[in-house]
Amino acid sequence: MDQAKRLKLAAIFFTIFWIGGMLWWSGEYHPAYIILLAVCGTIGGYLWYLAMRWVFQHMHLRNGDHGGGRETP
Repeated sequence: MDQAKRLKLAAIFFTIFWIGGMLWWSGEYHPAYIILLAVCGTIGGYLWYLAMRWVFQHMHLRNGDHGGGRETP
């Protein structure tokens, strides 16, 4: 499994656990509240995905490049 697929799966798990945790913590199970948490959780998961992708690209880990021969002076 490549790095991009693992990152997408991690973002999905983050979204699911965030929504579940917020529902459990609040104890509110009204349909409007569930929809609101689902939308917020989806946006949060997508933003988490973008942030982690940026971090991995910045660290040169996303494509398996561990600094291969490039050194900064």
